[in-house]
Formats: sequence, structure tokens, C-alpha cells
Amino acid sequence: MRPVTLGGVPRLLIVHHTPSPHTQAMFEAVLSGARDPEIEGVEVVRRPALTVSPVDMLEADGYILGTPANLGYMSGALKHAFDVCYYPCLDSTRGRPYGLYLHGNEGTEGAQRSVESITTGLGWVKSAAPVVVMAKPSKDDLEKCWELGATVAAQLAQ
Repeated sequence: MRPVTLGGVPRLLIVHHTPSPHTQAMFEAVLSGARDPEIEGVEVVRRPALTVSPVDMLEADGYILGTPANLGYMSGALKHAFDVCYYPCLDSTRGRPYGLYLHGNEGTEGAQRSVESITTGLGWVKSAAPVVVMAKPSKDDLEKCWELGATVAAQLAQ
């Protein structure tokens, strides 16, 4: 079941934790792709992971999640967002599309696996391959982030 958004416009929620210049650059590229002028009719909302609420999640039609990989796991901030929203969203958000971008210096596999485990439990559908970046994001990495944002937004616009 899709939520009824204000004006009937699909809503894309970007939940992010951006503690470093690298994750900030990735976030900005994702946001730019999601807001591409060629993608019409999608409202893009962004929320820091520590402030996202169940209402934010329930009112969205799709999601992009952004996190650093900390010691092989998603950030505590993104984990907090899932802890707060998991049960209120469990039966109401199944089938919604999502994308993931993450940054790490090593051990990103555990972070990716942890996010995918939770989104699988929620019944969300992966819209695109995750964008995983090590060290400073290259131009190619940022283009992949842009494409991730545009892909999830375009899917909602259809």
C-alpha cells in the first residue's frame, strides 16, 4: 500500500548520516540525481538519520539510505533510524523501493549486509546496486551516486 502524499505526488525520502566530507559529497551527488529536472512529479525529502521519524518513513514512497561504514557496520545514526522506525513501518512499507550508498575505508561488506538484512525484513525492494566507495570519492563514484538518486526518483515518477 502506497501512502497518500500531499497533492498525490510520490515522495522520495533520503535518510543520511554525513559526518565527513566524503559522505557529504556522496549525499550531494545523490540529492542532485534525485532532483534532476528531467524527473518530474517526485518530491524529494531529506532527513538526517538521527532525526528521521516513523511518520517520515510512512509518508515516503521510496527511500535512499546513506551511511559510513564504521568498524564493519552501518553508522549508529542509521541504526538508530531503523530502531525507531522498524516496527511502525513493518507492515505498511513492504514493496517500496530503496537505494543505498555507503562510504568506508575498509570493512564495508558488514555495513552493506546489515542494511540489506534490515531492508529485507521490512520487505523493501532494492532499486539499484549499492554504491560503495572507499577513500575519497572519485568523479566516477560521484556519478554513480548521482545515478542512484536519479534511478530511485525515476522509478517513483513512473
